[in-house]
Amino acid sequence: MQVSVEKTSELSRKMTVSVPEAVVQEKMAERLKSLAREVKIDGFRPGKVPQQVVKKMFGDRVRGEIASDLIKETYYDALEGQDLKPAGHPHIEPLDETDGFKYTAVFEVYPEISLDGVDQLEVKRPIATVSDSDVDSMIDKLRDQKQTWHLVDRPVQDQDNVTICFTGTTEGENFTDGKVEDFQVVCGLKKMIPGFEDNLVGLEAGTSKTFQLSFPEDYGNEKLAGKAAEFIVDVVKVEEPLLPEIDEEFVKAYGIDDGSIESFRSDVRNNMERELEQALRSKLKGSVMDALYEKIQLAVPNTLVDVEVENLMKPYIETAKRQKMKLDDLKLPRDIFEGQAKRRVALGLILGEIIQKNAIQINADKVRSTIEDIAKSYESPEDVVNWYYSDESRLNDVQQMVLEDQAVEWLVAQAKVSDETVEFSDVMDKQQQQVS
Repeated sequence: MQVSVEKTSELSRKMTVSVPEAVVQEKMAERLKSLAREVKIDGFRPGKVPQQVVKKMFGDRVRGEIASDLIKETYYDALEGQDLKPAGHPHIEPLDETDGFKYTAVFEVYPEISLDGVDQLEVKRPIATVSDSDVDSMIDKLRDQKQTWHLVDRPVQDQDNVTICFTGTTEGENFTDGKVEDFQVVCGLKKMIPGFEDNLVGLEAGTSKTFQLSFPEDYGNEKLAGKAAEFIVDVVKVEEPLLPEIDEEFVKAYGIDDGSIESFRSDVRNNMERELEQALRSKLKGSVMDALYEKIQLAVPNTLVDVEVENLMKPYIETAKRQKMKLDDLKLPRDIFEGQAKRRVALGLILGEIIQKNAIQINADKVRSTIEDIAKSYESPEDVVNWYYSDESRLNDVQQMVLEDQAVEWLVAQAKVSDETVEFSDVMDKQQQQVS
């Protein structure tokens, strides 16, 4: 076997593998001899078919099968002999040869990664605490979640829930498919196009109003984007928000058996502190990743980027399928995911190199504590822990996450770290934006 490698770009390689005709003929003779004992051909007794007849009838097919086998047999040996580490699957193309067998394999290789400078990263570590006012704000949010709507006989005010029927036309064409019945709008949430909710303020149940608005230029429906429209709205009913009292009944609904406000505030604070700790770790990790990505520049294999782009698109595609949308209507161009995909691939390769070079091993205790932290937010934590440990793939996901966190801890230990005091709300609001 002869092997030659051509470097076609920084990461692309074209490997040519040649196998002598003698090897091909030897394998063909073995295959044809075996085939002669099995085939049935008119005019010949079973097992007595001359090999030249078998070769004439099945030679091309057998040679094709042998070519496929030779690729399987020689490809990885050729890679090992050339000390090549391909990223992704190769594109293999057999070449027409009258003497021997030859094929080319085109693929990308993993980049060489230099870790010079990883011990000089400059990282900001956020520091925050949960204050009494933060607890008050959280309890207010919990009250908002329990709010009910109370029917009122007065004009619409901001924050009211208004039930309406309406029609909309643009350029003389009705775009609401007739009349929309019993549609609910909470004034002030700005979920309608700009100006719509403002036009409801001051109206009373049983009244109507006609007004003109323009759809935003970036409106999701291209047929309506930027166009002027006329709306005719009938107000059906007006409801104001009614917030519950923070009393024993309210507190017990959140699992506080003694129903006391003190126990409730303590439980809320504990949950907030746990969430804050996770958010601060995430923020620190993000800071480390930003510094690492900026410090170590490397080309990434397109093959791996393609896979990561598909992973990023998958949730959108699954959502579209659930909503029975056509995938073509999603309008998800590759370039909106490509930057994030390249970053993920690059950081994955860099962290992998750090883990390998520094012999970082998975800490089983940290895996256990991570799973237990995840389980705390469920009704039966022990069942959740057992669920993870009962499935190798689920456990592996957590192990990889912990191993990555250990690599980040190693980087933090080497880095120049400066503490930065931040507000609880700033940390959690940004964390929520990233999640959503």
